[in-house]
Amino acid sequence: MDKQGEMRTNNDRAGAIYVIGIGPGALEDLTVRAKERLAEAEHVVGYTRYVDLIMPLVKEKQLFTTGMTHEVERCKKALTLAIDGKKVAVVSSGDAGIYGMAGLILQLKSEYPEAVNIPIEVVPGVPAFVSAGALLGAPLMHDFASISLSDLLTPWEKIEARVRAASQADFVIIFYNPKSASRVEGLGKAMRVVSEFRRADTPVGIVRNASRGGEETIITTLGDFTRYYDDIDMLTIVIVGNESSFTTNGRMVTPRGYREVSGA
Repeated sequence: MDKQGEMRTNNDRAGAIYVIGIGPGALEDLTVRAKERLAEAEHVVGYTRYVDLIMPLVKEKQLFTTGMTHEVERCKKALTLAIDGKKVAVVSSGDAGIYGMAGLILQLKSEYPEAVNIPIEVVPGVPAFVSAGALLGAPLMHDFASISLSDLLTPWEKIEARVRAASQADFVIIFYNPKSASRVEGLGKAMRVVSEFRRADTPVGIVRNASRGGEETIITTLGDFTRYYDDIDMLTIVIVGNESSFTTNGRMVTPRGYREVSGA
């Protein structure tokens, strides 16, 4: 029997944890596999906002939700439930392995000797930057770097160094967690670093609430970006083009060079 089949057999006899990426928000962006694992789970654990996004699919299940900064508590709850023989879905927005819960729950499992035989399945999801890129057009056709501007878990000095390196290397840059009520200066600092290496007419895409209610998409330029600064928050993805990026018919494009290669 293959590895996946073995995992399902084990799940029938004991607890299991599914770490599920639920995508950017809309139920239609959930993968088939994510829906299947949510259906199998008896308990659902997650950040309250994210569980609310999938409530039509989980309202009959046992729910354990918390606010932000309680990630460790949620993972420990999931492990405790699985040790007790329950099938548990731990949900993250986007992909669970990108700024999500997959890494933390795998780390914490080692603290629970009783959990050594509990299978943990990481179920991939559509990352928010993929949804944002699709709404903008095709800004991610060439190499890109994803950088979170939250300094809660990473020192600002390291974040700034990453922004500088990505800017100098001409990566398209995706900014996650660009600004919050308590973090208002980091995005401005980051964009000033980018401006040292990019022209003022470099296209910048701003997507808020991708695939959720209140979805907003703006395409502007690096030089005109500050006009929209006050409207950016934690629900926003910012994508800064590289030196080749351009806009056409209201869409943002980063060419990969197919025309040059084909001679078209």
